[in-house]
Amino acid sequence: MLFSRHKDVLPNGLTAVTVELPHLHSVSIVMYARVGSRYESSRDNGLSHFLEHMLFRGTKRLPDAYALNHAIEALGGTLYAETGRDYSLYQISLHPETLLPGLELFGEIFQQPSFSDVDVERRIVLEEMHEDHDEDGKLVNIDDISRLVIWPDHPLGYRITGPYENVERFDAADVRRHFATHYGAHNMVLAVSGAVKRDEIIDVLTRTMGTLPSGAALEVVAPPESQTEARFVYVLREGSQTNVQVLFRAFPETDPDFPALIALGRIIDDGMSTRLHRRIVDELGLAYYVSASLEPFVDAGLYEIDGACVHNHAPALVKEGLGVLTRLRDEPPTQAELDKAQRRYRWDLEASFDDPDAMAGWWGGTELFFGPLSVDAKVERVRQVTPEAVQRVARRLLRPERLTVACVGMLTKKLEREVRAVVDEFQ
Repeated sequence: MLFSRHKDVLPNGLTAVTVELPHLHSVSIVMYARVGSRYESSRDNGLSHFLEHMLFRGTKRLPDAYALNHAIEALGGTLYAETGRDYSLYQISLHPETLLPGLELFGEIFQQPSFSDVDVERRIVLEEMHEDHDEDGKLVNIDDISRLVIWPDHPLGYRITGPYENVERFDAADVRRHFATHYGAHNMVLAVSGAVKRDEIIDVLTRTMGTLPSGAALEVVAPPESQTEARFVYVLREGSQTNVQVLFRAFPETDPDFPALIALGRIIDDGMSTRLHRRIVDELGLAYYVSASLEPFVDAGLYEIDGACVHNHAPALVKEGLGVLTRLRDEPPTQAELDKAQRRYRWDLEASFDDPDAMAGWWGGTELFFGPLSVDAKVERVRQVTPEAVQRVARRLLRPERLTVACVGMLTKKLEREVRAVVDEFQ
């Protein structure tokens, strides 16, 4: 085995995962937290993302954004963060010789955030949000549009950035309140992955992270299964192409059918020799690029096809994308297709041994919600998938009451009716 993994629970309840990868020459420090739009109320929607930005504003010792970033970059790292729907992360990648001071500095961010210059950061966040709107202020981000349609009455449908009016209202008191609720030790997992030895950092981790407030692990509320028919949404946006998403509500990683869903996903799209690219691009020329992906949550999931095309290709792109999927519902894949998907899955898993970020996510990010599976267990559960199991999961997944189609672009009334007809006729 090329790595070893250690799990410690610090005195305050913080789970600390160390992934030793002695063949590497870098180390990633990543803090994962159960904070994101699915944990927000409508009034607080966007506050998790706003708080992520505010944690870049400095610490008690390094009281502004420049001082904090200069200190991190002087160690060879760059502070990176992202807010998701169900978790957020903060990361610094370092050379091993600066790991210990890097851990000390990383701990400061969560121990003593300054939360300074709220109005400056508000302007930055609002600038970021403008990317998702047209010149009239209308939302044109297809990811946000589609998820609002899929989960209209659940926080998974909330926008990660929130609405303008919320961001314009948030103040330092809101930020500190949200931080106190979501950034307790029981609600986070720290991962240190790469050229590191657990025994050489555990004392530093205990000193720098083990005194964070304990807090409590936040619970998630599963989205309701309230959809009864296929859904379609179209938003006008000027441009040369229309963006298209075909989405099916899928299953979480803990579902017994998840390994077959992984196999299905790789049979559909795992390179240019798989079904989706071959049909949409190589045979029909409907788009330059099209992709499919799986987005799992702890209690739900999405399987989606994404593409962009000239406007009059949108009906055919939706129809043919659905056709590629439903062929797996009608007949199982060949054993040769499945063998290839299983091999590539195993090879990708083993390639993550060379990526400290991927290993941190595997052993640290997953730990937020449930115990991660070993390499052998991951490989074996996908290896056991049969062609018949792929067909069975396709029949479970590809149903009208799980389907949502979103288009953002310039469709004539005729084109819009044609896309809607494809959606309505899907059985």
